[in-house]
Amino acid sequence: MQLIDFELRGEYIALDALLKAMGLAPSGGAAKLMVAEGRVQVDGRDELRKTCKIRAGQVVSLAGVRIKVLAPSAGATSAD
Repeated sequence: MQLIDFELRGEYIALDALLKAMGLAPSGGAAKLMVAEGRVQVDGRDELRKTCKIRAGQVVSLAGVRIKVLAPSAGATSAD
């Protein structure tokens, strides 16, 4: 399984935006479809809310990939 760390730039990122930002979906529409089809888990549970807010400390999993979401480093202020 591939493990990836993702550092937030704000308080949260929408699930579909995270999938697109990580290159796991070629577009926002494809990311939303992946979530709608039940192919994505957040903290070990199936997540069907396409734009749910993913915050620091959460883990997003799908198809052999785990993304650990990290708090923004000092100086990061823009919201995603």
